Parts: sequence; structure tokens; C-alpha cells
Amino acid sequence: MSESQLIAGLHSVRTALKHGAGSVLEVWIEGVRKQDRRVREVIVLARESDVKVSYINRDQMDQLTSGSNHQGVAARTQVPSSLDESALETLLSTLEVPPFLLILDGVTDPHNLGACLRSADAAGIHAVIAPKDRSVGLTPTACKVASGAAESVPFIQVTNLVRTLKWLQSDRGVWLVGTAGEAETSVYEADLKGPVGIVMGGEEKGMRRLTRES
Repeated sequence: MSESQLIAGLHSVRTALKHGAGSVLEVWIEGVRKQDRRVREVIVLARESDVKVSYINRDQMDQLTSGSNHQGVAARTQVPSSLDESALETLLSTLEVPPFLLILDGVTDPHNLGACLRSADAAGIHAVIAPKDRSVGLTPTACKVASGAAESVPFIQVTNLVRTLKWLQSDRGVWLVGTAGEAETSVYEADLKGPVGIVMGGEEKGMRRLTRES
């Protein structure tokens, strides 16, 4: 069985139930909040997916979630698994709109990966792509920071990032836009219409040389 994690908060638990219900193992609800409309939605989603719902008091919820801002809701889920190149090909083949991709070249901090996933979810990114080597994966910390986005945004780890970039350009017609501190054009001024992949480098050195050249 894959590693499990505790998630807390209405948005995180609702997203997990909507997009990855098969990975949700159990849901806890603070009993006095079970009539709240948003909490009721979580309860209905859990029951529709045959997920066990337990009712506990505030002290128990605080203890369970280590005092986080749980909003009366928590769940234990399996940590999502990353996908591979074949999943990326399938995803791009089934999209009915131009692909919008985020490509991370060497992000090693799980907090940063979680923040990238959360931002990608808000921006409508179809998939986040990263290399398998010298990059962080979907750790429990990354998933917690992602606040449910790890379940809704496909995270794809590839063996050779440069090869994947060239394949996206030649076979899929994706325009790649690299981000760097010395760039003369702001990302807010760039033309990002059509099939686009935004490439971001690692925390310390940014994009690697071969990535920049691609």
C-alpha cells in the first residue's frame, strides 16, 4: 500500500474526494459543524464514494490535525502517484483545447513543488512535468502544501527532460517559454496564447544549460 497522509480543511478534503476519491481512506468531521452547508457537501461526497465518515469533537480534531486550520474537516488519503511519459502522451491526445503545461527543471524543495501545484491548479494548467532525477516528487509535505492540487493536476516525471521538451515542440507543436530573472519581458507581458509550456528552473541555479538551449 502507498504511503498515507493526513489532509485538513474544506478545500483540500473536498478536492481529494472530487478528483481522487479512490485514494481517500477515511474522513473525520467535527460533530457540531455537520449541519454546515459546505461540511454537508463533504459528507455527501464521502458517502457517494463509500468512504467512512467519523464524527469527533473539537479537541479531538485539533489533536488529530496538530492544531492546523482544519475548518472542522480532515481526511487520511494515500499519497498520489506521479505519472510517466505514456500518461503525458495520452493526456495530450485527449485534450480538446490547446495544452497549457508547467515544466519544472530541478525543483528540489517539497514546499515549492506544493506551491507550484497549487498555482498550476488555479491557473488551469493541464499537467506539471518534472525530471525524475535531481527533483522532488510527490512527498506528503508537497501534497499538504498543494492543498488538494496534487489530486487534481497530473504530475508527470520523465526520464529525460530535454528529450521531452523536444518531443513537445516537434510532435505536439507546443511553444516553450523559459523563465529567468534576467529576462527582458515579464511573464505578464508575454504572448501565452495557443499550446504553451512554461519552463521554470530550480531554486538555486534556475534552468540548466541544456534546458535553456531547448
